[in-house]
Amino acid sequence: MTIVGWDPFRDFGLATASTWMPPVDIYQTGDQELVLKAELPDMAREDIDITVENFVLTIKGEKKFASDVKEEQFHHVERRYGTFSRSFSLPQTVDAGKVSAEHKNGVLTVRLPLREEAKPRQIKVDVAA
Repeated sequence: MTIVGWDPFRDFGLATASTWMPPVDIYQTGDQELVLKAELPDMAREDIDITVENFVLTIKGEKKFASDVKEEQFHHVERRYGTFSRSFSLPQTVDAGKVSAEHKNGVLTVRLPLREEAKPRQIKVDVAA
């Protein structure tokens, strides 16, 4: 479940130029972990902040204009810039102490391992005579 500020015009492409939300995929790898991948092109690691608190994962950051090009030099701008914040409710089965993150080739990958007690296990039943 995603927790985000509601913007009635976002889905219609009418959001302001300073508003953007990076696209995110979340999937589970077997019984081991949840994986979140977010597209954060042209962002430095220093511009990304990740927190896990009370089973809520929050990713914040700021995508900045290139410093080598002045604003008046642009002829056309379609890419979004500015600050963003995305929050996701995590299941109680995530081990918050073992969360890790990697930023490579413009993709942020956050790995959320599941606790051992949350993983399915098989129990043998003895047959009584």
